Amino acid sequence: MISAFIGILFDGLAYAMILYIISVGLSVTMGMMGFANLAHGAFAMAGGYVMVTLMQQLGLPFLATLPLVFVIVAAISVAFERLLYARLYRAGELDQVLFTIGLIFMAIAATTFVWGPLPQAVRLPPYLMGQVDLGFRTFPTYRTFLIVIGAVLILALWLGLERTRLGAQVRAAVDNRRMAESVGINVGRLFTTTFALGSGLAGLGGALGADILAPTPSYALEHLVYFLIVVAVGGMGSIRGPFVAALLLGVMDTAGKYYVPDFGAFFIYVAMMGLLLWRPHGLFGRA
Repeated sequence: MISAFIGILFDGLAYAMILYIISVGLSVTMGMMGFANLAHGAFAMAGGYVMVTLMQQLGLPFLATLPLVFVIVAAISVAFERLLYARLYRAGELDQVLFTIGLIFMAIAATTFVWGPLPQAVRLPPYLMGQVDLGFRTFPTYRTFLIVIGAVLILALWLGLERTRLGAQVRAAVDNRRMAESVGINVGRLFTTTFALGSGLAGLGGALGADILAPTPSYALEHLVYFLIVVAVGGMGSIRGPFVAALLLGVMDTAGKYYVPDFGAFFIYVAMMGLLLWRPHGLFGRA
């Protein structure tokens, strides 16, 4: 029983790292601009497909594709943000929801046309396969890698928001956009930069977790609810909130599939509703 419990915690933590890397950019951008970007998962999906294409078509090794995925997806997101998203910043929530849902279905159609309807197979390098012996137990190498990379990215994000000028500007814009604009912060340019970083992280998360969440045309729609749960429960505009929410979601989802697979995500939705009734703005969100 203890061995099963440790395994659930370990697998849940690896899953949580993927959810966090994908969702944290959405949390910050929604907290800063209040834009209901339901198409954020499309950038994670794009990351998985770009990684698979770079490996299969160009023969690049897995690790070499990761920084390229981040840059490519971030660059694509800038074009979308400037040409499309910026036009709806002042629009109502319904317009934003309809617009981003439309982008999801367009992404599904485009992905199906280019890559086909079947999931893309991810070939992990030999050094990420097998088991890692930690003395008291062995763990899958790939999931260990995800946990280590996730921890490094969390530390980098925290330092970036707490110790840099860009991070100070982002925090100011999240707390009070009008005040940030009044002291000379170019919030429009700041949002473009933050949007690119968040989308690039989503693409990186989609690439890192491609062996767990396989790239499929319906990826952005299929996992949309989980990304929104992480943001809503963690609190918009927060960095640590989405991590706590992703950790709870990852462990609960893994435990549910192990102990009561017939119930699916029932307990996750019950826990989410209870938490949001208790704290409507999320665990670390501001009222």
